[in-house]
Amino acid sequence: MKNILFVIVAITTFFFNIENITAQSKFDSWPELKAFHKVMSQTFHPSEKGDLAPIKERIGEMVEKANALAASKVPAEFNTKPIIAAVSKLQKDSAKLQKTINNKADDKKITSDLNKLHDVFHRIVGLCKKEADHDHDNHDHQH
Repeated sequence: MKNILFVIVAITTFFFNIENITAQSKFDSWPELKAFHKVMSQTFHPSEKGDLAPIKERIGEMVEKANALAASKVPAEFNTKPIIAAVSKLQKDSAKLQKTINNKADDKKITSDLNKLHDVFHRIVGLCKKEADHDHDNHDHQH
């Protein structure tokens, strides 16, 4: 019985990983989104521990990456109104966070604005995954 359970778990894990690889490959088609993610990751995660130095030091870079993302050619599978709108909001909110930091706002306000920006970024990622899954489902139905 344990062997059967192990085989079921192994097969399920294999198919789950294949699906994630497919979605990740599609996500890789938008290098500007990956570049923004790198800065977001390296600044947001320290803020969760109360360390705002990375975002304060790299906000200019984050705005630069957001502007590059907004100006980039959106891969066809992600070129939807909700994704375009979210990218535009990400660009605006990045500039807003820069203004907050440049105006020497308190840490609570910086953290709040960074959290909101992080939420917008995750909305984009979720929409992209949804589109990738939708594209994958359509591809499956074509066979």
